[in-house]
Parts: sequence; structure tokens; C-alpha cells
Amino acid sequence: MLPDHPRPGGRLSRRRLLVASVLAAAATPLGAGWRPVPALADQDADDAAYQQAFDRVVNADRNVRRHTVAGREILYRPRQLLTAADDTGRVAAWLRKNGHQVLVGDGFAGVTRLLFSAETDIPAIVTLLRDPRQWPGQRIPLVQPHHVLLGLGNIMGNPGGPPRAITALAPPDPARAAEGAGVTVGICDTGIWRYAGGQHPDWLGGAYLPEPDDEDPLYLHTDVLAPQGGHGTFVAGVVRQAAPGVRVDPETALEPTGIGDESMVVAALSRLAPQVSVVNLSLGGFTLDDQPSLPLANAVAAMPPTTAVVAAAGNAGTGRPLWPAALDRVVAVAAVRTGPAGLVPADYSGFGPWVDACALGQHDSTFVQGILPLPGRPSRVFHRYARWSGTSFATAHVSGRLAALMTAGGLSADAARLALLAMPRWHPDYGVLVG
Repeated sequence: MLPDHPRPGGRLSRRRLLVASVLAAAATPLGAGWRPVPALADQDADDAAYQQAFDRVVNADRNVRRHTVAGREILYRPRQLLTAADDTGRVAAWLRKNGHQVLVGDGFAGVTRLLFSAETDIPAIVTLLRDPRQWPGQRIPLVQPHHVLLGLGNIMGNPGGPPRAITALAPPDPARAAEGAGVTVGICDTGIWRYAGGQHPDWLGGAYLPEPDDEDPLYLHTDVLAPQGGHGTFVAGVVRQAAPGVRVDPETALEPTGIGDESMVVAALSRLAPQVSVVNLSLGGFTLDDQPSLPLANAVAAMPPTTAVVAAAGNAGTGRPLWPAALDRVVAVAAVRTGPAGLVPADYSGFGPWVDACALGQHDSTFVQGILPLPGRPSRVFHRYARWSGTSFATAHVSGRLAALMTAGGLSADAARLALLAMPRWHPDYGVLVG
């Protein structure tokens, strides 16, 4: 199905004209920056190998479990249950009454972590606890697994394909230096390469404050990259290309394998600098029964009202909501690609009425040094630059364009978000097209 391109009726408001002009200023002509790509068969083989490599990482991670019931697939932390802080006492009592040995653990973002002494079917326990018959005459407690989140993003593979090495990016256009100036975008991701500023002076030099706890470990060993080592560095480059004057604040929310969880993302959000006004979350995960993530919802709600949060809609090619993107306050971003007759939805992208915006998913950006092994395929060798596709990078582009809109119109981040979302939707399931 090809997307619709609705046109607004009558005269555009001043705000819509401003949004349209800012977004158009960064639009890339079709074919600009084109470089040859591998034959389709090789690309498909490499994509499959990358999925296999990520599968191996998940299977080897002792702190990840899979729930594989069709339509309810999730990844979660074993032996952990999250409950709203107000419900901790009665949930713990119910569990002990029903034969489970649990300890009350730490709390974060309004939830408490209950720790089981033995391996337990957490999704089954949550389903029982959500059953009204267990709580006659009482309010049903708020409970959930401790969901694992990914740097996006198929639930059983991550992401659809590996990055590809490219030659260096051209330096920023001096005429665009004011775009995003004075705005700081927080990037909660794998962190940033230790040498990113020095190795990418034009794009990342002086754009952030280097801090040891923000460094992306990158490697499994020696110079062998983890499946998503460098993801945060790539995202930072996309944000800066969308708004060359913006500053970024990288925070580590994911391991270089691309694996994280709700507590890691909440912790990263809490470390963002006070001047951050746009938060980029190129990550997410499915939740049990598609219920909103309690801690992520609480953490987003606790942010200053002028802050904008932008998150990826996922790379599973499904309409199933992904969190935190599907939260009401969050700008959920899908990906499009160039087709023979123009832009079309990317086949890997998440979609649905919960999606707010879309942008090109394929970008060339700043990357790292290293070797990425692909099972049964030639390893890929990177020298600081890469091309990568996914809703992660569409999200980074939208975050940058929001920053540019802020400076162009003297808007707060939330006002820029509202102005963007007031534009006509490119398609009901893909939201506003951001060029």
C-alpha cells in the first residue's frame, strides 16, 4: 500500500509555514550522497548473518529471557517483577502466600523490584496478578516484568541489518551553523566512542562534554565490535547533521551488544544535563500484553513540561506498539525509504496510529574503528564512518530537526513538538513526514 499525501485545506498558519520551511531546509534531494551498495543477495545474506550474531548474544546473556507466545513476545530480566511502589506490600504478600520466596529490592521511577529466589515464569505470574479474581473487592495492583529494551530492533533479532563502511562525510555547511544553536539533545544510547571528538572534529568535536561514564565500550574483545558498538556515536552524528549547531549529551543506557532494560534507561535519563531540552531514545521494546511500561511512563511524566522526548517506533515491521515510543507524550518515529516513484514506508518499520512522525531511515554518519564479524560472511571493517538503516536513525534526524525548529522560531522543545505534530500527516500510520 502506498502512503497518502494529504494536503491542508486553505491557507497555512504562520506556525505551519515555519515548520514546513524548517523541515524543507534540511530535505535531501533524491540520490544525493548516493554510493554503490552490495548486490541484493549479498545484502540479504549479511542481514541474516547479523540477525544470527545478535541471536547468539541474546542466547548467551544469562540476564535475558524470552517470552515467545505469539503476539505477546517480550524479552525480560529473569527472577524480577516490577510493581508500583504503593502495591509492593500486598503483591509481596500474595506471592509468599502462593509459595514464592521473594525479597523486596530497590526502587526506581515509582516502581519496586521484587526478586525471586528461584527461576520463575514471570509472564505467567504477572498474568495471574493482573486477574481481578485474585483481588476480590480490591484494586488490581500494577505489576509487570522488568522488560529488556534494545537498540532496535526486531524482537528476535537486532536490528534488521548491519552498518556498512563508507568514505568520510563532507564537513558541515557553514550556512547551517545556527540550526539548533543553543539547544542540547540528550542521547540515551550505547554511549559515545572515547575518541569521537578527535576523530570527527568537524561533526562531533566540541559538541559534547566528554565524561568517562558516557563512553561506549564498543568491543567484545581487542578491536572486534559488539553488534551495536558505536550505535550511540552514529546517532550523535545523525542528530548533528540534522541540526549542525546543536550540542549533545550522550548517556549510556544500553550495552554495546544493544541490550538494556527499563532501569538502565531510567538511570540514563536521570543523568542528563539540566540544559537538555530534547531527549533522543533510539531504543525500545515490546511489553507484556502491550501495556505501557510503568517506570518509563513515570520517568517521562517527571520531566520538565517544556522537554520533548523522541523515540523509535521499532524495526519489527509490525503495528504492535513499542515502548517508550507509544507513550502519549513521546514523539514516536517510523522510517521511510526512497522507492522508484518517491518515498515509501520502510518494510522494517513499526507503524500504526500511535506513530507521530517519520523520516528517512538510511543515513551516513559518524562511526568508530573496528571489525564486525558476521557468521558465515566476510567481516566488515570500519574506519570511522558508516551507513546504517533503521528507525533509530530516523528518530535521531527528527530530534535534530526539532532542535532546528526551536532556534528558527524561538520555541521551547515542547512547543516545537506541538507545532510539528500540527502538520498534516503523511499517512495515518506513519505520522508527519520530517525532511
